[in-house]
Amino acid sequence: MKMRSAEFVKAAVKPKDFPPGDFPEIAFAGRSNVGKSSLINSLCERKKLVKVSRTPGRTQTLNFFLVNEILSLVDLPGYGYAKVSKTERNSWGPMVENYFHARDPLLAVVCICDARRGLQDSDRMLIESAPLFGWQPIIVFTKADKFKTNARANRRRELAKDMSCKPEDVLLYSSMTKLGRDQIWDRIKAISGIDDEGKLKE
Repeated sequence: MKMRSAEFVKAAVKPKDFPPGDFPEIAFAGRSNVGKSSLINSLCERKKLVKVSRTPGRTQTLNFFLVNEILSLVDLPGYGYAKVSKTERNSWGPMVENYFHARDPLLAVVCICDARRGLQDSDRMLIESAPLFGWQPIIVFTKADKFKTNARANRRRELAKDMSCKPEDVLLYSSMTKLGRDQIWDRIKAISGIDDEGKLKE
């Protein structure tokens, strides 16, 4: 997709503080060490749009971004990182659940997993909650550059078997090589009604 602009809008915790829901919205969720921030930066062709922390679990708010002035992206707090306080871990679940309940423009959640580890129980719980809240899951496996070509093809087949889908339906991604970038944007565009020029279809 043609990227014309990408900007941070605001950080929020409670629905009353969310920005107006004027645009189609796609959220990004995943365990704290799967490369979520790097994926968003790479998709938006910006190096520092989302701050990349060396310490997992630092994102503790819902961070809203606006792309091409027509698409809202939301970086959700990471989950499953044991070294943050129990109070912080317990607060993230209700915060995200309130967001899912309250956010009408939310169309899909990009569920980010580490290709080396596959789907974890916490990932499955997130994906299985999609029908409850009415959004579509887009499952992406990051760090695909850690595999050489043949090993990557084998890993894709293993992931497909685990997900009961075709290998070509498994989205592998690398923020280093941009592998899978176009495929992710194709999914997002189809769901949000955006064309290749990054504009809303009429």
